[in-house]
Amino acid sequence: MTAPTTPASSPREGRLFAALQMDRPEPFSFGGGRAALFTAAAPGRAADANEDALGVFPASGGRGVLAVADGLGGQPAGASASRRALRALQDAIQAAPPEAPSLRGALLDGLERASQEIRAVGSGAATTLVAAELDGDLLRPVHVGDSAMLVVGQRGRVKLQTIAHSPVGYAVEAGLLDEREALHHADRHIVSNAVGMADMRIEVGAVLRLAPRDTLLLASDGLFDNLLLDEIIEGVRRGPLLACAESLARTAQQRMAHGERGRPGKPDDVTFILFRLG
Repeated sequence: MTAPTTPASSPREGRLFAALQMDRPEPFSFGGGRAALFTAAAPGRAADANEDALGVFPASGGRGVLAVADGLGGQPAGASASRRALRALQDAIQAAPPEAPSLRGALLDGLERASQEIRAVGSGAATTLVAAELDGDLLRPVHVGDSAMLVVGQRGRVKLQTIAHSPVGYAVEAGLLDEREALHHADRHIVSNAVGMADMRIEVGAVLRLAPRDTLLLASDGLFDNLLLDEIIEGVRRGPLLACAESLARTAQQRMAHGERGRPGKPDDVTFILFRLG
């Protein structure tokens, strides 16, 4: 049974989902579109061991932010770091003046505040985070670490893909490793940038205009460590959004629990958001 979520006090504030074990993805109306949300602990772990968290944060004028965070540092510090980061992001978005031309400033302020708060705890924890600022059909990607974002067209063309802030991620981008080599690399777990690190770097991408049938995906590395990129693209590019999300969640969890010959499989928490306009 899906664990209960904590409702926000108003739709304007949005919702933060943490320490959950969802049986299946949940639909969610957001801005000018619809989303499907999923988060679950690694197979065999309790819901409160889930170090991932996700947030859906509407703002004035139909704008808003979708975000996924993946805590680092082990339980309970990692889970606390991911929740703290998303809460700081939520607070900053709520405080953004309605007349502000975008939420970019709020996003950056929230991430800086989150990093300071996480360091102040002194546990050594940190969190990766990927966020999508949405304003109508305009998308701006923001990320720290190896939680990732994809935008896929209906025909399977990748219109946006973030680069993981990790040695392996940079090696893939440089053409030194291919996808399959990266999935099995001994250093794949190493992250070189995270919210809570003293030298945190926030990567802000260029604005992208979403087409009506584009699919936006934000996910922790638990998804990308268990499905090949081509499988993810094929799985999200068309079909009902909730059905796409259910297939991703089911495949990732099956591979983590039982393995599949010739396919990736690494037990981990898995969290993602799918979004389409309309």
